[in-house]
Formats: sequence, structure tokens, C-alpha cells
Amino acid sequence: MEQVKRQKDMTVEELETALERLSQKRYNRNVEELTDKEAYVCLLELTKEAMATTEPIKGAKKVYYISAEFLIGKLLSNNLINLGIYDKVAEVLKVKGKELAKMEEIEPEPSLGNGGLGRLAACFLDSIATLGLPGEGIGLNYHFGLFRQVFRDRLQKAEKNDWIEEASWLNKTDIGFQVAFGERKVTSRLYDIDVAGYGNGINKLRLFDIESLDESIVEEGIDFDKELIEKNLTLFLYPDDSDEAGNLLRIYQQYFMVSNGAQLILHQMKEEGYNLHRLYDHAVIQINDTHPTMVIPELIRLLVKEEGFGMEEAINVVSKTCAYTNHTILAEALEKWPLRYLKKVVPQLIPIIKELDRRIKARNKDPKVQIIDKDGRVHMAHIDIHYGFSVNGVAAIHTQILKDTELNAFYKLYPGKFNNKTNGITFRRWLLACNRELADFLGETIGEDYKKDAGCLEKLLEYQDDQTVLDKLAEIKMNRKKELAAYVKEAEGVVLNPDSIFDIQIKRMHEYKRQQMNALYIIHKYLEIKAGKKPATPLTFLFGAKAAPAYVIAQDIIHLLLVLQEIINKDSEVNPYMTLLMVENYNVSYAEKLIPACDISEQISLASKEASGTGNMKFMLNGAVTLGTSDGANVEIHELVGDDNIYIFGEKSETVIKHYEKADYVSRDYYEKSPVIKEAVDFIVGEQALALGHKENLERLYKELLNKDWFMTLLDLEDYIKAKDRIFQDYEDRQKWKKMMLVNIAKAGFFSSDRTIAEYNRDIWKL
Repeated sequence: MEQVKRQKDMTVEELETALERLSQKRYNRNVEELTDKEAYVCLLELTKEAMATTEPIKGAKKVYYISAEFLIGKLLSNNLINLGIYDKVAEVLKVKGKELAKMEEIEPEPSLGNGGLGRLAACFLDSIATLGLPGEGIGLNYHFGLFRQVFRDRLQKAEKNDWIEEASWLNKTDIGFQVAFGERKVTSRLYDIDVAGYGNGINKLRLFDIESLDESIVEEGIDFDKELIEKNLTLFLYPDDSDEAGNLLRIYQQYFMVSNGAQLILHQMKEEGYNLHRLYDHAVIQINDTHPTMVIPELIRLLVKEEGFGMEEAINVVSKTCAYTNHTILAEALEKWPLRYLKKVVPQLIPIIKELDRRIKARNKDPKVQIIDKDGRVHMAHIDIHYGFSVNGVAAIHTQILKDTELNAFYKLYPGKFNNKTNGITFRRWLLACNRELADFLGETIGEDYKKDAGCLEKLLEYQDDQTVLDKLAEIKMNRKKELAAYVKEAEGVVLNPDSIFDIQIKRMHEYKRQQMNALYIIHKYLEIKAGKKPATPLTFLFGAKAAPAYVIAQDIIHLLLVLQEIINKDSEVNPYMTLLMVENYNVSYAEKLIPACDISEQISLASKEASGTGNMKFMLNGAVTLGTSDGANVEIHELVGDDNIYIFGEKSETVIKHYEKADYVSRDYYEKSPVIKEAVDFIVGEQALALGHKENLERLYKELLNKDWFMTLLDLEDYIKAKDRIFQDYEDRQKWKKMMLVNIAKAGFFSSDRTIAEYNRDIWKL
């Protein structure tokens, strides 16, 4: 690891010389004479050089983390921090009349993920490298990612998100593989992104692409011909699957990812001279959600067809090599592909999938555990559980629900396979990169060790009664609120009041996450203010989320929020006391501005439906107080901070699960019994909303709440209103609030992804 040390020990002068060299080479000018964009390109090259001379992490066994998403965010500041040269580079730029903050803004954000699943994968890669474990991420190089969200006529519109520039973190390799879809063959091309550990070596994120891709086939918005596989394969993450062509394209993408991944793994194993008959001694494949499931039959196929294995041994070896992470309790999110779809795309896998299914049916007649069901659908999670050696959930309550209900039949079969790995976040990005003032203050107060060992944050508890520390935390929060307000004014044209309470809900737009419940509260509060009941401190409600193009109700919720935004912000009676903003094109970069500025963290999913959540962890780390249900990682946050430092409301998961079992929840009953609920729900189709909104969207959402409300918004609405009013009231006791902020920061250490990865390694990977 001597080279890592050398990079860290480079002097400011040496870094300045290196930057000047790159500036002359590329632009034939001094750094001072460069535009900010040109200076950014030189800084990118400098950072890539530093990473290229940092030791790769090696070992006799490697983890391959295979995932449809890697939401890595901007990489410049993160890489400089992990290389240990951030402050020195900032100093060099300052001397040259440049600001590192401006370089960070210029960098485009890689569009390789959607939400929590992809952000978690990015955090895990960072922690794997930080802990010095040999590991690689395997995914796809999406050219336009999910989509770029724009708001027009108070509706979400999707546009392509063109993020790949000539100078980027992508390194094109000379590695490529043949991938066959029945008779059709394509050739892949591998791109690498270096992943620097904090004070440690380098691992790689491996992203596969296709040389025959044609970006020009994308028409208006994100529409394209889904059947031109050779031209569209890596255009978009999660293409619209509302028709058969979209479903087939998803299968093409998934197989392209896993076939390349499997070939790369076997290629590396052979290069190292390892015995493939003991593949599991040198490789462990972590399957992140069900999208990469086909890696199991594909590896079996390759071992039998290319390496001369018998079927029995191939299945045995692969079963000891693959492990599965379940990220959902939602049955619809566990992929089930019609066998006829798989026959069209991957006919070569059908005999293997049928053989895997035959073996299960031979020893177990329970239809709940079979791979191919009576309707001819292939249950991907069932392949993972039967033919992997580990199944983990991502929060204590989530894992318990999997064992007790959702995957109970499997738990009875394989109790030893099930384990919990509560999710975590990378502190370097969510503190050092996006809230440096807080990071530096913590370093001065409790020492620098917390950057490597997040458990050291507990030392902050010694300062619970130190007024100077409490006041400083409040001052830092105010500084972040002012920065966010300045950014929002520039980007969105909306004026935020930094002296108001910032109440923030940012996550994928989904009914189970219940942004619609928050919207109903906002309607309730708006009507209260109109009636003369004004809050003691003004309120600012902030949302950020994208809705999947085919998820109609999720898009209707966005429409409602944008309608409410206009009603509230233009009402001179109300806007001094209340502001609403749905930010446009929410992504990691926006999160890095929103999270440090947050006072109240909204984590209001229906209990038993959120597997974990990681936004809740980022918020508490930055001193926000959680308002949430007993769901996902909220349960563990509650245990850590205690009753006095979190606001929990709503029915518990046991009650919710019983409602589903008995099918006895009727939302209309709640609507008819409660004048408060009725008034808020009726507002959606009232005169004011319909004057601005689209009748079709608002009426559909209204009917959904009254006639279906699958995620029980109205069940918890009154309790939510009470809890939210209580939290706003408690905010007025500034001393109490500052102490809550401190306790949340101090207790956030458990949620470090370094801890999560250490547990994965101890219990599953054994690298």
C-alpha cells in the first residue's frame, strides 16, 4: 500500500505542477487562463492519474456485486476525499483563481441508477474498497440512464439524460464478450470506473456496453423502437415495461448483464490459474435484488457447455458461489417472467431453468416454493433462494417479515440461509463531501477517527449539555438552509425562507412511500391557515422524486403536488406561513444539497412495506429528526435514539399484515367517519385544484384513495396529522431541538456502510 501513501503525501506544489502539466498538454494554456469547464477536465485527468497509480486491492477471493443499478453520483469530490488530497487540490485551485465548488457543479452526474437500490450499491462499492476487500461491481453502462425529469403543465415529462462526455470517469477496455440471444449474437464492450477506498486501494466498477448502440433512435422524450435490440440495449435503465416489447427488452438487458458478468468472472478465475471446480473458494457473487438472477442458470450453462462440468457438479458449484439480497416486501417487485418470454430471448437457458425447477418439484410439492408456477411463470427470487447459499434482508424488521410471512415457506426449508444485513451509507459522501462544515466541526470536537470508524460519533453524546456545541450545530444547519435557498432560487425560481422549518420527503415516487399522505397533510394545513390558524414558525415542505413512466398513479401524485405548489405559493394569505416545492429532476447531487438542510425527515411508508430506506440514515447523520412509521430501518433508528429523539406514528406492521390477510381495510369508512380526512381528500377534486389541474389525473387519484388505497394512506392520516403538529410544536423549544439534532448525529454511526460490509464479509463472503 506504499503508493496510496505517496498519493496522499503529495505536496500542494507537486499537485500544482501536475495540474499545470495537464493544462499545457490539453489546452496549451496555464491553469489561470482556463475556463471552469476546462479546469474541471484537467482536474478529472489529475484525479484519474492519482487513481491509476494507487495499488489495486488483491486477494485470493473476490466478491462480485452484480446489480442493475449503481447510483454513484458525482465522483470528483468523493475521489479526492478518498485519495486524501481534497484540501490540497482546493488550495491549488484557489491559488489559480479557481473554486473547487464550481468544478463540482460542472461535473455531470452519471445516470446509472434510480433510487435506494442503486445508491446502496454505490455505497457498498465505496466501503468494500475502504475495508481493503477485493471486489468489483458488475452492471450496465446506460447512456441515458432512467430519464431526466422536467415539469410541464404541472405534469412530469421524461427526457433522455445524456450524461456521457468525452472526458469522463469511464475507461474503455479491450475486453468484450459474445452474448447470444437465441440465434442473435451481440458483442459487448467493457468500461471500467475506478473505485477508490478511503485511505485504501482501488477496486473497479465494471460496466458493459454494446458497440452497435444507436442513440439517434430515441425520438421525442424517451420513446424509441424497443425491438431494435442491437441499437437500444444499453440506452435506458428500466425501459417502459407496459407492453410485451418492453418486458422482453428488460429480459434482454438482464441477460446481457449476467452473461457478460459470468464470462468475466470465469475469465478472471482462469487468468489467476484457479480451479473452476472450486470456484466458490475464489469468487462470491452477490445478487442485488432479482434483476441479476439469470447469472445462476447462465453460470451453470457455461460450466457445462464450455468447461466440461456435469450438470450435478455445475449446480453444486454455482449454489456455493451465489448469494442473494432481497430488497422488497412487495410481491409485485419480485420478478416473475412468463416462460414464453424467456424462450424468445434466452432459449439456451430454458433446459437449465426447467431442470432446476424439476429438482425442486421432485423433493417438494408446495406450489409456494416452485420455480415455474402453474401459470408458466418463472419466479426469479425462488431460483436465488434455492440455488444460492445465503438470503439476506436489509433491515431487522424486513428480514423478520421475510421469515415470518413473505418467504416463510422458504425459511422453513432453509433456516440457515436467512440472515439480516441492515443497510448503511458512506459517511464520506454524506458528510465530508456534502456538509464539510459539519464534518470539520465534528473533527475538531470529537477527533478525526469517526471518518474511518463511524462508531466514534457516539463521543458527541458527551457534549449534550455543552451550549457552544449545540449552538454551533444549529448555526451549521442554518448555513445549509441558506445555501439550499440560494440554489433553489437560481434553479427553480422559488424563494424559500431559511427561518422556516424545512420538512423534506425525497425518495422514489411510489404509493407505499405515501407522498400522497404528506400532500393531504399539506392540504389540511393550508385550510387551517386560511381559517386563521397560523403556525408559530413558517413551514417549508420539500419533495423530490421521479415516477416510473408506466406508473400512472405515481405521476398523478406528482401532478397534485405541483398543483398544490402553485395554489399555496401564489396565495398571499398563506405564503408568508407556508411554502411547497417539488424540485425538478431529483438526483444524488440534489440530495447532497437537500439532506444537510433538512430539519424534519419524512419516512412515512406503510409499516411492513419499506424494506429499509437509507435516506433516513443520511438525514439523521446531518442532524435531521425523523418523523416516520415503525417500518424498515426506522425501527433501528428508534431503538438507537430512543423515544425522545424520533416521532413515530401509525399502525404497526403486525396490524397492517392482518388487514391484508383479512382484506378488511376499507378506506371509504375512514373518509366518511372523519371530517378532517374528508375535507383534505375532497380538496383534490375541489374547485381550486381543478382550476389549475387536469381533471383526469386528479379524479383518478381521488378515486384511488376512496375506492382502493392499497397502501392505507387514510388508515394513518389522522395520527400523522397529530404527530406532525406535535413535531412542529416541539421545534419551538430550540434547546430541546438542538439536543435532538446532536443525539441523531451521535447515533448515526451504526448506519455506516463500512459496518454493513464488514458484516457481509464476516457472515457471507468470507474474503
